[in-house]
Amino acid sequence: RSSIKRRRGAGGEDSITIRGGDDDAGRSRIGDQFRELKEKLADVTEDEWAAIPEVGDYSLKYKQKRREDTFTPLTDSLLEARKQANADATSGNTKLAGTAQAVDGTSTSGFRSVVTNMSGLAEARGTVLGMSLDKMSDSVTGQTVVDPKGYLTSLSKTKIATNAEVSDVHKARLLLKSVRDTNPKHAPGWIAAARVEEAAGKTLQARKVIQEGCEACPDSEDVWLEAASLHPPEVAKTILATAVRRLPKSVNIFLRAADLEHNDSVKKAVLRKALESNPTSVTLWKAAIELEDADDARILLSVAVENVPHSVEMWLALARLETYENARRVLNRARKALPAERAVWIAASKLEESQGHDDMVDKIIDKAVRSLAQHDALVSRAQWLKEAETAESAGAPLTAGSIARRTVGMGVDDEDRQRTWSDDAAGALSRGAVATARAILAHGLATFPSKRTLWLQAVELERARGTPASLDEVLAAASQRLPRTEIFWLVRAKEKWLAGEID
Repeated sequence: RSSIKRRRGAGGEDSITIRGGDDDAGRSRIGDQFRELKEKLADVTEDEWAAIPEVGDYSLKYKQKRREDTFTPLTDSLLEARKQANADATSGNTKLAGTAQAVDGTSTSGFRSVVTNMSGLAEARGTVLGMSLDKMSDSVTGQTVVDPKGYLTSLSKTKIATNAEVSDVHKARLLLKSVRDTNPKHAPGWIAAARVEEAAGKTLQARKVIQEGCEACPDSEDVWLEAASLHPPEVAKTILATAVRRLPKSVNIFLRAADLEHNDSVKKAVLRKALESNPTSVTLWKAAIELEDADDARILLSVAVENVPHSVEMWLALARLETYENARRVLNRARKALPAERAVWIAASKLEESQGHDDMVDKIIDKAVRSLAQHDALVSRAQWLKEAETAESAGAPLTAGSIARRTVGMGVDDEDRQRTWSDDAAGALSRGAVATARAILAHGLATFPSKRTLWLQAVELERARGTPASLDEVLAAASQRLPRTEIFWLVRAKEKWLAGEID
């Protein structure tokens, strides 16, 4: 099946070519097939070689005749730069205009070279720097107008992260990523991850993380609030609107949404919408009432005490806005709703004192002490004395004195009464509660009428904080109780002589 042919070469030698069957011909090398043609290339002249056409793309889209030069249009920014360079050259600023040759278009047949003068670039950079410095200088005096303190302050605010900080941030990211992957419903993990990104200056990444947290933990109030704090106010409003639809019972989300509003009418609308979903929230009622005037506040308070009868502040605020008769009715209702709350009784006593009903003060305080004891309301002696000082600072000295006289002896041993009451009076006087201290000493003198130290303490109190009439009254009572004690007689005589009552 194979044949052997002899071929005599140019040198006279025989060459043997072995041709196999069809399978061997199919597997012959391509170079062997074009060997004869390659040998004929030696006879090709130079002109014939130059006339060989270039290999190109002969597909259908290239059949049409193409233009020799194709130019790509330039961008507006490059044209503007060219225009500015020409303007600088025209005005005589050759340093900026001669740095490079502008190019109108980019040719597909070849790129035009941009001739750059390195020395010209250096000069241009110096010119630009000089122009920048000139802008910072005063045109008259030539001195700089840059505030050095502000400049240093801006530099101090620039945060440069050290390698240790970068490493810590990277570790925190990995740790929190592990936390989120392990428990994606854990809201604190998302919040911590967002705060790490915020601390690292990656605000956009922090927002992205917290948005993923809102999707993973839609029932977490803290995640929504954190998302609102990381976004601008307008975006935060949208986020909180989505949050209140998801969590209509969240008081903090409503409060945050109200804080973002700058118009009081819009704030009122937000808070009233919140009260529709949370009618028993004292915090929401307070926030809504603070935005209203006296008349509207009274109306809201009348509704609030019906929804939150356990709030003492609501009852007392409503009583302050009402007239005397209405205030009495409000406080009576408050006593029925809160029988173990001493603040209601004290407010009733202050109300009667403000109307000049001094005889009602002691009755109310005495009834208050007995009522609280019946309802097992544990009020210590120190708490009562503090309430007395508070009442005195609020302008109710009769109420303060009544509370002190009625409660100063509670829980005090017999052998410690004189010393304890003396210390109480001194402490109250040091805090400016004169009426409370006077009432404590009066109770002590009623219990120990022959104690010289208590009388001397009362005399000193009236001399320092009282009137000449009150001082003479105390000295007269001391002289009557202790007629053999000369000091009280002598002091009383001296005070009268100083007042000009004795010749």
